[in-house]
Amino acid sequence: MADAGNKEAVCLFNWPVLVVIFLAVLTHGLVGFGSSMVAMALLPHWMSLREAAPLVSLVVGTLEVALLVRYHAAVKWRAIWRVGLGMLVGVPIGVWALDRLNASVLTVALGLLIVAYSVYALLNLHVPRLQHPGWAVGFGLLAGVLAGLFNFAGPVVIIYGQCRQWESDEFKGNLQALFLVNQVLVIINRALAGTFTASVLQNYLSSLPVMVIGVVVALGLARLLSPGTYRRLALIMLLILGAQLLV
Repeated sequence: MADAGNKEAVCLFNWPVLVVIFLAVLTHGLVGFGSSMVAMALLPHWMSLREAAPLVSLVVGTLEVALLVRYHAAVKWRAIWRVGLGMLVGVPIGVWALDRLNASVLTVALGLLIVAYSVYALLNLHVPRLQHPGWAVGFGLLAGVLAGLFNFAGPVVIIYGQCRQWESDEFKGNLQALFLVNQVLVIINRALAGTFTASVLQNYLSSLPVMVIGVVVALGLARLLSPGTYRRLALIMLLILGAQLLV
């Protein structure tokens, strides 16, 4: 009986998953985004996409609450409400599709998205300036669908912010606000779809101390590494991880 109890206690901590969550939080703490991409690139090696996606939504949602507290004063709600409206429509579509599309096809699609974004960001490609408000709904819709599928709204929102030429503080504030709105919508839709299983919730609760450690370590490393240096390293790592999902 004692041995069985010990085995059950050990199972409470899925160490590969905890390491992935730590790396994801560390990346987000240093760069300001990227936790979903890192987690979704690595977690499919240890669990299915249908388990990884709801776990990451809980982890990122928790992280975004903490970050929005820091940047809330810079948020320009008038600049982002249309994006949020598009997300409201797109997220349920993505959550619905995750349970119905082929897992292997979704994994390859995720790898392609990660590779494409990594290449785009490393090359610092020029993007056009978008002024018509209709673009906000379209970007929000696409971000919502990708969030419902892969928790992958970040790149779409970042590109939209660049197209709108938001200033630095406004960019950070709007980004965190949209990320949080997105995660709230994703969590609600995943809850309605019944994806938060006992295993997912167990992994999330186990990850909470690791998230705190990741934030603390990120604050320490931020004093040693320039944001630009770590951003390039993180993008190169994402490119490699995304390519691995294609194999």
